[in-house]
Amino acid sequence: MRMALSDFALRKKGIYGILHVIILLLSLFLVISISIDTFKGIPFYTQSLYMEVQFWICILFLFDFVLEFALSKNKGHYVATHFIFLLVAIPYQSIIAYMGWTFSPEVTYMIRFIPLVRGGYALAIVVGWLTYNKASSLFVSYLTMLLATVYFASLAFFVMEHKVNPLVHGYGDALWWAFMDVTTVGSNIIAVTVTGRVLSVLLAALGMMMFPIFTVYVTSLIQKKNKEKEEYYEQMEGSATQGKTTVRQAEAAK
Repeated sequence: MRMALSDFALRKKGIYGILHVIILLLSLFLVISISIDTFKGIPFYTQSLYMEVQFWICILFLFDFVLEFALSKNKGHYVATHFIFLLVAIPYQSIIAYMGWTFSPEVTYMIRFIPLVRGGYALAIVVGWLTYNKASSLFVSYLTMLLATVYFASLAFFVMEHKVNPLVHGYGDALWWAFMDVTTVGSNIIAVTVTGRVLSVLLAALGMMMFPIFTVYVTSLIQKKNKEKEEYYEQMEGSATQGKTTVRQAEAAK
């Protein structure tokens, strides 16, 4: 990292940088909360504190959307390209609780991940700021998003499968399944629920799309190194030729 995150955000990105850092931190809070509730089996929707915090986080996401919309030069293009962020910023859980609607615990659990889409976007942006060039920025951002997706999928898979799938004894089994599935190698754990099967397909598709990026990145690094070596050798040869020419000129002058 070339400089501190706060310094970079303040100098380079202004209010956008500050908002994205705040969104990232709040998203991390949601991730930690979801993880703790998952591992301990806590029914989060009975916790008034969590519901209130989640509501205000979504309000901040909405504020960020409105602010960027107001500051954008082409508002129509901004809405067209960022409409998904408006959808994921809506506090669905608070609306459901206020309206008194009831869903299955599994569906309610999955709804918790919706605001994290906004956090994932902020994460990709912040990580991209801290890399040295565009290729590294793209690679690190994709790698971070891939690992985050694998983790979230493993949490959801564990919740959906551990009670009905005899092969899922603990979260470690779900995490193993997620990593093996995203590499398209597959594991001995086979999903038995509809959600688990959908996650299996999505992770495999994600892996097929993401891993070629790693190959392209490594290839670009090798090509860059080879080009630097060629330029170095050319420079050395040029210096040697220039040196010989200088010696010959000196001898001729004598």
